[in-house]
Amino acid sequence: MERDEAAVDAFIERFAGVLVDAGFPRMPARIFTALLATDSGRLTAAELADSLQVSPAAVSGAVRFLTQVNLVSREREAGSRRDRYRVHENAWYEASMRRDQELVRWEGSLREGLAALGDGTPAGERLAESLAFFAFLREEMPQMMDRWRLRRAELRAAD
Repeated sequence: MERDEAAVDAFIERFAGVLVDAGFPRMPARIFTALLATDSGRLTAAELADSLQVSPAAVSGAVRFLTQVNLVSREREAGSRRDRYRVHENAWYEASMRRDQELVRWEGSLREGLAALGDGTPAGERLAESLAFFAFLREEMPQMMDRWRLRRAELRAAD
């Protein structure tokens, strides 16, 4: 099946917009989606800039963000001076697993707030419920990720 480049470009912009609506910065969302939409999952900064019609500086900043959140890595091919940026094969899985670290930080902050507000106050009760919810997510995440690994293996076996 041949790629419809106009449809791919439209998809990149639409899905990047979905990510932006969820709080993702715009340029990293576009770069990430462009990498997701390539068969190789790898592009140079020049290829990304050309494809998205943006400056190399915009690509550089976006890639820096994406590498910091561990969705993309930088690679250099032997004998080449050009970096290639690669989307991680399990990008969503990895991002979900990192969420655990954020939940731990949020729980710590909520405990501080709960101590300040008192657990018998309406605000304290809201914080206590938030704390319980985040603890629940952290408890359930490993089992959910185990189920995903099994599902992924099943999907790959079916191909």
